[in-house]
Amino acid sequence: MKVYISVDMEGIAGVVAWEQTSPEGRDYDRFRLLMTKEANAAVEGALAGGATEVVVNDSHANMRNIIPEELSPEARLISGSPKPMSMVEGLDGSYDAAFFIGYHARAGSPGVLSHTYSSTVMEFRVNGRPFGEVGMNAALAGAYGVPVALVAGDSSAVEEARELLGHLGPLGAVAVKRHVGRSAAASLHPERARALIREAAAEAVRQSANIRPFIVEQPVRVELRFSNSGLADGAELMPGVVRVDGVTVAYEAPDYPTALRAARAMIALAGRA
Repeated sequence: MKVYISVDMEGIAGVVAWEQTSPEGRDYDRFRLLMTKEANAAVEGALAGGATEVVVNDSHANMRNIIPEELSPEARLISGSPKPMSMVEGLDGSYDAAFFIGYHARAGSPGVLSHTYSSTVMEFRVNGRPFGEVGMNAALAGAYGVPVALVAGDSSAVEEARELLGHLGPLGAVAVKRHVGRSAAASLHPERARALIREAAAEAVRQSANIRPFIVEQPVRVELRFSNSGLADGAELMPGVVRVDGVTVAYEAPDYPTALRAARAMIALAGRA
């Protein structure tokens, strides 16, 4: 029984400011430890539920945030950037379930530090439907037949996950803090948050065989709406990209893994234009 855990930082209990999530921030070391501990709670719960192998992917910013020596020795850690599949690097059909820990709501949504992958992206659409990072990564898992069995983060991220995935019950979506504003939250105590994640992870493993993967229809059309036209100019340099309007580009791919890589390439080109 293999479990894959993608861990972001903005949705960790207690996090409410960008400074807390950046190596340049004075509180960063404190919050990267809390991030590591929430990852551990998910690992411990997965093992208690019957997992025999657990892989943790550091999915925040430079992806060098989780403290290796503080991570459960039962887990294998993927870290560093760039990685071909970024927040879901290494995920394939050999896994039985995926967990998303520390996740946040999509750009434009009310939510703690809400955004979609990059500050330059105002909207990410797949076959016409807006996706945040929950959707982006759940669709990749679904392309390999892997169900997302647990999402933990702020209340807005949890609501987004429930609406999109449709199958997350009370223990499949854990809100560790309630959105108050983009830089404000009513958070559970970190120990309480970890206890809930641990319990939910164990149950998610037990129920994973009954959960359907999230699959998008093929071919896949991705659209990226940027914050300004210059960014779209850069993204349009990629062969096959179609300009939709002044700030929006689109790309059609035969499958979702290709679509996700194309989207990441467009975002990278936009940032270098």
